[in-house]
Amino acid sequence: MAIDVLTKPHQLVASDRVEGTAVRRPNGDMIGHIERLMIDKITGKVSYAILSFGGFLGIGADLLPLPWGRLRYNIKFEAYELDIADEELKRAPSFRADKDFDWGDRVKEEELHRFYGMPPYWGGF
Repeated sequence: MAIDVLTKPHQLVASDRVEGTAVRRPNGDMIGHIERLMIDKITGKVSYAILSFGGFLGIGADLLPLPWGRLRYNIKFEAYELDIADEELKRAPSFRADKDFDWGDRVKEEELHRFYGMPPYWGGF
């Protein structure tokens, strides 16, 4: 009897299944969705999830780089969970959809990690 590996539950998820997934608060309120993931080329680990929120049909949306460790998957909501208040969300480092975050600027990345109180994925702090 062959075992269908596609139906067995496991801890892994394909990146295309993460993109577009809802991001909600612990109470279930919708914040936005994951636009894309940023993966460290050397380690292969996910470093950031880019959260898209605001705007209408993707127009005028802000993109918020979140340290991957700040998100938790909530089975109940079938969404990633982010415990963040509106005020904190408005102050969070973000960029417009028509521009890109400077991923080569470690100072900006360090500020981002300090904002979320998380150590950088590359170590230090």
